[in-house]
Amino acid sequence: MIGDRLIGPDQPTYFIADIAANHDGSLARAKELIMLAAEAGADAAKFQNFSATKIVSDYGFRSLGGQQSHQANWKKPVTEVYADASIPDDWTPELKATCDEAGIDYFSAPYDLEAIDMLDPYVPAFKVGSGDITWIESIEAMARKGKPVLIATGAANLAEVITAVDAATAINQQICVMQCNTNYTGSSENLRHINLNVLHTYRGLFPGAVLGLSDHTAGSVTVLGAIALGARMVEKHFTDDTGREGPDHGFSMDPASWRAMVDTARDLEAALGSTRKQVEPNEQQTVVLQRRCLRFARDIPAGTPITEADVEILRPAVPGGLLPSDLRSVLGRSVRADVVFGQEIRWADLA
Repeated sequence: MIGDRLIGPDQPTYFIADIAANHDGSLARAKELIMLAAEAGADAAKFQNFSATKIVSDYGFRSLGGQQSHQANWKKPVTEVYADASIPDDWTPELKATCDEAGIDYFSAPYDLEAIDMLDPYVPAFKVGSGDITWIESIEAMARKGKPVLIATGAANLAEVITAVDAATAINQQICVMQCNTNYTGSSENLRHINLNVLHTYRGLFPGAVLGLSDHTAGSVTVLGAIALGARMVEKHFTDDTGREGPDHGFSMDPASWRAMVDTARDLEAALGSTRKQVEPNEQQTVVLQRRCLRFARDIPAGTPITEADVEILRPAVPGGLLPSDLRSVLGRSVRADVVFGQEIRWADLA
């Protein structure tokens, strides 16, 4: 349960718009993105709370000898980008109030222990970012708040995921395990590495957890695949313009693509339907029109024994007409009264 929303296999997918650094340092812009996300069908707007000095080491990144992966395109040093992307604590009440006004949930991924305590009065759930999956102290601190904890599992092996989930569930059973690939380059090649079938593994290992997807690939194909495999929480980055300068804009979705994703997902949910195989209400007439029944192949006088030449197997299969599988039981029996060519064969017709 997040807020007043029940989350589970039989519930609609819960969509989280991760605004992350796309506020570009402006509270007004962050509020506008919340409103746009709500209009586009998001169920929640999510942020990331950190202080640059508590999440990255300037010395550490400089000692790598150059910025790598997605950071290679950043025009500023890593520590400056994180400083620009950080959210002041005093934004939190206003962001929460804006989400309330928009009718969606507000929560965040805290990246230090102080942020967990600061956020607790404002959020109905916590998110563990993939990079912190081995920081068990932080995971346990979130779990102790008694609220749902979403654990992203990008760039982790299975043993690390199990350790993190076990640490959380030892305290709090409200867990969502999210498959994730943490390559932020936006390359289409990343689709080969998202491995949605890992959700099958998670379902077997963590039967009490909600399955989810935290995704950084383009488009919504991974989202639709994850939903088909049982994911019911989906997180994607959200912006109003993917061409803006900033660390997260390029691999984010905009309002139009987000709305299309949600609408298509709702169609998919409707199509997934039930696990029960049955004749559906909209197929009742088709059963008659497309199935076959036994019909007399000629006019036959009363008392005549039926031979195979006297029977045709044709559509429609009217209620009460004998099925093709009844043919052997019909042969050799006599008709009680005169019958006409094309008439369906019923048990009542036979002596």
